[in-house]
Amino acid sequence: MRKLLNTLYITTQKAYLARDGQNVIVQIKGVERMRVPAVNLEAIVTCGFAGASPGLMQLCAETGIVLTFLTINGKFIGRLQGRVKGNVVLRRRQYRFADDESYSLDIARTIVAAKIINSRKVLQRYQRDHQSNRSIEDAIGHLQRDKRDALKSISMNQLRGIEGDAAREYFSVFDNLITQQKQSFVWQGRNRRPPRDAINAMLSFAYTLLAADACAALETVGLDPQVGFLHNERAGRNSLALDLIEEYRAYLCDRFVVTLINKRQITPADFISHGNDTVVMTDDACKNFLAEWQKRKKEIITHPYLEESVPIGLLPYVSAMLLARYIRGDIEAYPVFIVT
Repeated sequence: MRKLLNTLYITTQKAYLARDGQNVIVQIKGVERMRVPAVNLEAIVTCGFAGASPGLMQLCAETGIVLTFLTINGKFIGRLQGRVKGNVVLRRRQYRFADDESYSLDIARTIVAAKIINSRKVLQRYQRDHQSNRSIEDAIGHLQRDKRDALKSISMNQLRGIEGDAAREYFSVFDNLITQQKQSFVWQGRNRRPPRDAINAMLSFAYTLLAADACAALETVGLDPQVGFLHNERAGRNSLALDLIEEYRAYLCDRFVVTLINKRQITPADFISHGNDTVVMTDDACKNFLAEWQKRKKEIITHPYLEESVPIGLLPYVSAMLLARYIRGDIEAYPVFIVT
């Protein structure tokens, strides 16, 4: 199993990344503030605008460090990758299967069903830990029906319609999961591009971080992140990475954001409102968010399919590995991640 290395998050907007031998250097106004050996890193995520030196980019490309650039809102800008080392035979099979409507629908049904099941599990966990209410119970039943319908869908359009219905139902009761600071963190539904409230800002940021990890994982096992089965192909979109994270959104990202609020690790003072109803995290809040995200990634669980202990941060890699095995024909079906 691949070793979980560290991800270096840069949240100071004036930080500049440079190279000194085999070390990553973080400079602010020309002064060195941090030095990290490249051998200890698997990824760098920067939300700053100062940029990175060509030497640093070369180091990342040579050592396999994924360098990802985000805006201060957490919106994906781009990522640097070195030479593609994936198996060309695997990618050719991936492209053929992506062009096969029946094959794409089969795997997309599995992904959507897993997403719905895991969303339902999050609601059921709330139901166990708190006093249940009728809206939660109704949503759990609704999602169970959507899961069955997803597995029976006969077209991609029908499947996407079921997925959208399930998402609306799930997010319609999402406010119940927030048990602390409810007066300050008001949920009015999912919105993005840009997020217009603090909860959506955190959800979008978490989804972006997870998608970056999924993209790197797919590259690692030799798959093309841009050619997916559920999400349409679009220039610049990593469709397969978006496919891969669907089953993890509720379990990893939604629960993480709710926990930050309920444990008061994030407060209303951590957000700034900009024009056009845009809400962003402060630099300190972003650092706190990323620190807790890293802690979460280091937690160990027993993978339901492998039946092995795995750090949560390696779940995207495990899924990418299993998907590659499925595409190669080594296993009969893609084993999605289901929360136990």
